[in-house]
This record gives sequence, structure tokens and C-alpha cells, in this order.
Amino acid sequence: MIRSTAAVSRMRRVSARRIGSVLLACVALIAALAGCSTGTDAVATGGTFEFVSPGGKTAVFYDPPSARGTIGTLSGPDLMTAGKTTSVADFPGKVVVINLWGQWCGPCRAEAPALEKVYEATKDKGVAFLGINVRDPQQDKAQDFVTDNKVGYPSIYDPSMRTLLALGGNFPTSVIPTTLILDRQHRVAAVFLKSLLAEDLQPVVENIAAEDSQ
Repeated sequence: MIRSTAAVSRMRRVSARRIGSVLLACVALIAALAGCSTGTDAVATGGTFEFVSPGGKTAVFYDPPSARGTIGTLSGPDLMTAGKTTSVADFPGKVVVINLWGQWCGPCRAEAPALEKVYEATKDKGVAFLGINVRDPQQDKAQDFVTDNKVGYPSIYDPSMRTLLALGGNFPTSVIPTTLILDRQHRVAAVFLKSLLAEDLQPVVENIAAEDSQ
């Protein structure tokens, strides 16, 4: 069928309008998605995880001690020793620093020396460290991370993150790495949703270790 020049021209104008509408819709969608990363909630990344920290907070402290919440039984397979179970309950009466990490996580690699430094500086003050290795389906790679970084404290091997059910959804663990500090009664005293320096962590750990029982 042969169309007139006028008809072809009208069809082109309609097509152009439709394409323009689609492009405007795409621009609006992109703007809306970009808007999700602004405002009062700060967006940050850790490894391959993205999270929104309420109010932009990356450090949360629970005080006074008498108002702190407890956690359930947190235990799982030891990362380095087959057949062994490692648990928070292995450290009665001690402050326990729990670090969620993955060998795939750049910030985890960056903070590993700082965590080891604080561990060595505080272990004689009644402080224990416990790692939880997450999202690492190949256990040998996680073991290599521990060896290469000369990590002296134990870790639970938990690729599915099932151990975190012990937190009951009451404490934030929305980024990797996350570090939780339990007081001597194993109540949650502080949570860090960021990679840490030794000077960030050590004063907090020492203050919690020095607390009187409340």
C-alpha cells in the first residue's frame, strides 16, 4: 500500500511524540531512584551490600546499661576447626566484640589490622573477640583471609547469616562490616555500622570493660 507524503509525515510526528514521552518517563524514574539516596537517611556501601542507616547513624550506643537488651543463643560452626562449635557462651563474664565480615568485602580487609590491634590490647582486660563470616560459600577462601591477616580470635562460619537470628531483629546489622559490642552480661552496648579504626573501637571497648555491673 502506498501512503501519501502527508500521512507519512503525520506518522513520524506521532512516533516522535511517543519516543519523547518514553524518554521523559525514564528521566523521571531515574530522578526518583536517585532521590532514594538523599534526604535524612544516609546511604552507604559495604562490600556488595547497600544499606540505609536511619538518620544517617553509623554508631549506636545503648545506655544506661540497665536498659540494654540481651540476645539469644549465638553459636555456629567454627571457621577454622572442623566439627567444633563456637559460641558467645564460650566467653562468660567477658565483654564480647562481635564482627560480621566477609573475605569479599573491601572494608573488612581494611579494618582487619585495627580489630586485631584492639583484640591484642584488650584481651587481658576481660575482652573477647568473635568474628562471624558471612556470604562466603567457599570456606577455604575465608580461612585464607584469617591466615593472611593473622587474625588471632575465632570466627563462626555462617554463609547464610543464620546466626543473626539470635539478635531477634532488635539490633541493626544492615551493613558488612558490622561490629557489635556486648557488655559482661552479654547485653548489646554498642553497634558500629562501618569499617573501624583502632582509635574508634578501643576507647569504647575499654569503657564498657571498665563498667560496674548495673
